[in-house]
Amino acid sequence: MISKLQSTNDAKVSVVITCYKYAHFLPLAMESVLNQTHHNVEVIMVNDGSPDNTDEVMQRYLSDPRVVYINQANAGQAIAKNNGIKRATGDFVAFLDADDIWELDKLEKQLKLFANPAVGVVYCRVKYMDEKGAPVTIPDRALWQPARGKITDAIFRDNLIPFCATVVRRECFDKVGMMDPQFKMGIDWDLWLRMSVHYEYDFVDEALLRYRVGHSGQMSKNYLQREADTMRIMETFVRANPGLLPASLVRWAYAYSYCNRGYYFRRDERWKSLSFYFKAIRTRWQHTQAYVGIVKWVGWQILSPLGLKR
Repeated sequence: MISKLQSTNDAKVSVVITCYKYAHFLPLAMESVLNQTHHNVEVIMVNDGSPDNTDEVMQRYLSDPRVVYINQANAGQAIAKNNGIKRATGDFVAFLDADDIWELDKLEKQLKLFANPAVGVVYCRVKYMDEKGAPVTIPDRALWQPARGKITDAIFRDNLIPFCATVVRRECFDKVGMMDPQFKMGIDWDLWLRMSVHYEYDFVDEALLRYRVGHSGQMSKNYLQREADTMRIMETFVRANPGLLPASLVRWAYAYSYCNRGYYFRRDERWKSLSFYFKAIRTRWQHTQAYVGIVKWVGWQILSPLGLKR
């Protein structure tokens, strides 16, 4: 616990890296951690049953006493990350996916904000790169605005905490638990919501994480699974914390999720798509996005028989 530490300057940070089919990216991720300006780190690399040469790539790092290597049968990202957390011995835990890279001063800059004992999670901004590492410009989502303090409402509205941009106080996991394997997507959002009930958040207003986009195998492409799990996560959190969130916010978030599902189903299951827009209206009648979605849905039905793109 931070109350027992004189300073975060010498605090130990356990960095959990999970890898599945990303052996070709892994060295860059490993080096970006091992070369941090904050030197007191341990790296717990979890090979989640990857069928590529991840095991071979890791051999070059095993002589470094800071590296812990877990080679397990494929169990999915939640269990892989949980196994890494269980092995962590640091005062703080941070995460990095094998295809992403940290700036070398990331931990040094983030740890300073834990001087406030109420802060449980510190995150940063993100910059994007393509499969080859070239910069890519992706506008921030309209809802995405960094926030600090007690931010449960803001997190429920939108997952504004980039997973690999975070450093987490170790005691937070003792308080709320780890990743929930029942969710295949959005496991980080579920975790941030649970932690937000008990801890404050802070952020470094710099892009200290380089996030790789557009390559094959990227889980964030599974939109339909993500939207299904989004609704389950919201419902689970609301049931577990009755009265914590304003009812108007809950209705807005449900309607927003229904509209997203309407959009994703528009090509292959058009009637299901339309039903989600009507669900959004029944949930929150003034939700403009739903009415716009219905108008666009009609347009898709007109354009589709003509062979035009929807």
